[in-house]
Amino acid sequence: MSGTVRRAAVLGSPVAHSLSPVLHRAAYAEMGLGGWRYDAIECAEDGLAGLVTGLGPEWAGLSLTMPLKRAVLPLLDTVSDLALAVGGANTVVFRDGGRHGHNTDVYGIVEALAEAGVPAPSSAVVLGGGATAASALAALRETGLAEATLVVRDPARAGETLRVAERLGVAVTVRSFDDFDPAAGLVVSTLPSGAADALAERVAARLPDKGALFDVVYAPWPTALARAVRARGRTVVGGFPMLLHQAARQVELMTGRADVPVAAMRAAGEAEIARRAAS
Repeated sequence: MSGTVRRAAVLGSPVAHSLSPVLHRAAYAEMGLGGWRYDAIECAEDGLAGLVTGLGPEWAGLSLTMPLKRAVLPLLDTVSDLALAVGGANTVVFRDGGRHGHNTDVYGIVEALAEAGVPAPSSAVVLGGGATAASALAALRETGLAEATLVVRDPARAGETLRVAERLGVAVTVRSFDDFDPAAGLVVSTLPSGAADALAERVAARLPDKGALFDVVYAPWPTALARAVRARGRTVVGGFPMLLHQAARQVELMTGRADVPVAAMRAAGEAEIARRAAS
């Protein structure tokens, strides 16, 4: 298998910042997949169909960033139940002449929390209402939680995420940034870098002694929110473990092999993050 020429890539716009090539290439090297290559391809939503349908038989899979996770669904032959439920596939696997969609973001969140020793929460608050928030709701369901509070800038625009919650069977209460109580067993921030800064002290002050924060940002790290919560002695989980574990699951799906070297991927990813921070 080491001599097999296969291709994979991450698609997005912008995509140059993606850590996926570093993680996947580290896995290929450790697994002896010398003929495999993984690239980053700039692709906006309007170019997705032409790119995906034009790929040749050497392609094994694709990783997708938003908004491509939703836009790709009509282009697929099969979509996993989980990807359908959350309304997005971040992974496409080319196999048996077909295009098959999966969601590994949920797996990444569950594994990141488990790795950090965060217990199944009795209550949760999710900051943000986009695709990652939808995956967070699915991950909370995996831990056994049947309800959560969704905090968004404009509750009137939370319709898509509420439909996801309904499909998942998770009861959601919607609150605005000005009107929510962060006193929960787990606060999940799916907000982009800097967007949660104004909430940092408020969340830290209200998070219970055994509460935890999961912040999906991985660079720059730590965020103001993470620093504030950590300063009060609470558990903080950053976005890199999620990225790592979802990528490891992608490698497994694309290669068909279970011996995915998570440790080697982690080392490569952390080294690249450090390099970027220093440059």
